[in-house]
Amino acid sequence: MQKYRSYILPVAIVLGLLLHRWCAMFSFMVPYIIFTILLLTFSAVDIKRLRMSRLDVWLMLFQITVSLGSYLILRWFGADSVVAEGVLIGVLCPVASSVAVISCMLGANRETVTAYTIIGNLMVAVVAPIYFSFIGNQQDMPFFDSFWMILKRVGTVIGLPFFATFAMQLWLPKANDFLKRYKGLSFYLWSLALLFTLGQTIDFIFLHGEGNWHNIIWLGVASLLFCIIQFGFGRWLGARYGDRISGGQLLGQKNTAMGIWMANYYLTPLASVFMAFYSVFQNVWNSWQMWRMDKR
Repeated sequence: MQKYRSYILPVAIVLGLLLHRWCAMFSFMVPYIIFTILLLTFSAVDIKRLRMSRLDVWLMLFQITVSLGSYLILRWFGADSVVAEGVLIGVLCPVASSVAVISCMLGANRETVTAYTIIGNLMVAVVAPIYFSFIGNQQDMPFFDSFWMILKRVGTVIGLPFFATFAMQLWLPKANDFLKRYKGLSFYLWSLALLFTLGQTIDFIFLHGEGNWHNIIWLGVASLLFCIIQFGFGRWLGARYGDRISGGQLLGQKNTAMGIWMANYYLTPLASVFMAFYSVFQNVWNSWQMWRMDKR
């Protein structure tokens, strides 16, 4: 089965396109699938060894400064607010909860990836409400209300499996070892989650595309450009700290479902199309990386 894994992601993309309405109906299952993936992934990590590194600091600084800087520059040059907001959310969007699945298959350090999955999501929970206090349609919302809403969405998916695994490693090591034996299932569970997520995002594009094609085209172009920038800069930055794969995946692979929700709730809903396109582009890149690695 392993020799076919590089084809699973392209198949999920094609099926998501063809069966987008059906996939959208099952998108409610994605948080439960991600929870299971993280439980299996964290079981293979010695959580007591997790530390913040300099790479984590640079990745956070990139997301914080480039997201806001790109938004202000685009608005300064007269870009439509929808496109500027799409870029803002596309750079600030937290790292995908399941980033460890692909990253570790590509050779990334599991502890590095796991640490930033937690740190990066907490950073967004703090920074995003600050930005949304002067950008978007929820500027009157108190900071702590906004912070709590975002923290609940990232905390329940990431925090629960993290603390469950930590407790098992301390008090139920045999149960943790049992889960560790099945960590290879994470990739196939992630492929199923990808199918449902892509189907939902493609369905979203079809629903919101009519009459907005000009902005949608620009959102698609900007999404492709920033996908290249983030994966490329992340790989360059990661190489400086001895883990090019981790750098690229942690900066480039986004929690697009979270980004779509933030754009819909805090910004102009059409801006979330940026993340819908990004979901396709990042998974095309991941598919190519998997294919190249398997060929080697």
